[in-house]
Amino acid sequence: MKIQTILRGIRQADNRFGLIRPGDKIAVAVSGGKDSMLLLTALRQYQKFPHTDFELVGIHVDVGFEEFDHDLMTGYCRDHDLPLHIEKTRIFPILELDKNRGTQGQIQCSLCSKLKKGVLFETAKKLGCNKVAFGHHADDAIETFFLNMIHGSKAATFQPLQYMSRMDMDLIRPLVLLRESEIVQACQDNGIPSVRRVCPNDGFTQRQSIKDDLEEVYRRYPMARDNFLTVLSNCDEKGFWHDADSENVRTGTVHRKDQPGKEETPDSHTGPIQ
Repeated sequence: MKIQTILRGIRQADNRFGLIRPGDKIAVAVSGGKDSMLLLTALRQYQKFPHTDFELVGIHVDVGFEEFDHDLMTGYCRDHDLPLHIEKTRIFPILELDKNRGTQGQIQCSLCSKLKKGVLFETAKKLGCNKVAFGHHADDAIETFFLNMIHGSKAATFQPLQYMSRMDMDLIRPLVLLRESEIVQACQDNGIPSVRRVCPNDGFTQRQSIKDDLEEVYRRYPMARDNFLTVLSNCDEKGFWHDADSENVRTGTVHRKDQPGKEETPDSHTGPIQ
């Protein structure tokens, strides 16, 4: 797969959600994985597009894992003229403290994520950036949607463009319309490396579990892969329950018993996002 396919997906997301503006300085969160390495590579080429006058820098937050292969990541960035800043931290020793471990002695992913994001945004601010770009893709968005329903009792996922008020910065996700399979193929075909994961929790997370479950759903219902993505931008609040004394009922935007709504059928959808 040519990198142009990825650039086309980025441009679609940019045009649709207004992710990048002239004069932006964007910090790409570079973990060393396939998603972030591809994102940094693709955004470097996206700078060559007309009307995309923005600056770019990659930021890697070094958690402190001794086995992490920094040379593979830094060597690739050096060879391809990709600006990369490495911020050293002592996050891993903090995660290893007994008081910070989970009930079964495991490292807590939520705490690790919180600490890394804090360092990332502070570093981006220090480097003069006004936006931070994450490498989340369409399948990540669908997985987050189901995780929120199962564990958070809410139908929600992350936004392609999100304002972070505490840091006065925007968080953008330029790969949000691209599939993980497209990212994997693009990395393989264009020689974009990914650093081997060394986190002790890798493969044993709630996200990995829901990913495996969704693959079984897709095997049984192939159309679900596109339909789930469509749902994220096709939600009609009339399809959800509302209390009888809510503002929606008083204003007539939710059907009462004597005002039956249109019956929806399994075929009542607008089709997959292109």
